[in-house]
Amino acid sequence: MLLRRGRRASRAAVVSREARFAMAALVELQNVSKTYRLGDLEVQALRGVSLEIAAGEFVAIMGASGSGKSTCMNLIGCLDQPSRGTYRLAGLDVSRLSPDQRAAIRNRKIGFVFQSFNLLARTTALENVQLPLVYANVGFDEQQRRAMALLAAVGLRGREHHLSSQLSGGQQQRVAIARALVNRPALLLADEPTGNLDTESSVEIMELLLRLRREQALTIVLVTHEPDIADYAERIVTFRDGHIVSDVAHQPTRTRVEGMRR
Repeated sequence: MLLRRGRRASRAAVVSREARFAMAALVELQNVSKTYRLGDLEVQALRGVSLEIAAGEFVAIMGASGSGKSTCMNLIGCLDQPSRGTYRLAGLDVSRLSPDQRAAIRNRKIGFVFQSFNLLARTTALENVQLPLVYANVGFDEQQRRAMALLAAVGLRGREHHLSSQLSGGQQQRVAIARALVNRPALLLADEPTGNLDTESSVEIMELLLRLRREQALTIVLVTHEPDIADYAERIVTFRDGHIVSDVAHQPTRTRVEGMRR
């Protein structure tokens, strides 16, 4: 019985890889290196990393502190540029764009969710979600419509006019997710999105991300150091010393999720 289960899991992993290669690549890193200069010292954060992520995938990036996973996330999110190599997003070579051009890409194509929520403290949930639309010069009525709809989608109907301080940590992260999605990005980057949450809230946030992924055809790249959180992904990429040391298809299980609730 265990052997048959192992074979089924192996076949599922193969199918997942084949399906990935058949899909269009949304993220393409080709031989990317990133070097930071600290005074006279050079620090190599990434060393010749190549990575493709297909549209619609849910990928978890793992690794110890200093492994390069956050640097990789920053490059994918157009927050930084590679020292060497090429980065294409949806076929567009963004590795050599100007800061203003990268900012435009971030605003149109990428949503960000952070560990610390990064909400404006003295504004309401609705105003926080509307903010990216203000920068995108979207009309006020459309801002309201989209923000209200997304707050309802993340389970915050009736709390649109609550200040951040009036919301729990899990509710604040839901606002942050709604804000990340309000410009209808193709790619959602989540950097330790459950790091400041208790176990129950972490489960709720991860299940929310899974639902939104299905409903909105999102591609999700999530950085985490928690195996229970990575278990939600269908592919796990592990970094060490600036290299990718493992990139495996993964079959999410419910066993760990249920275990987290107990």
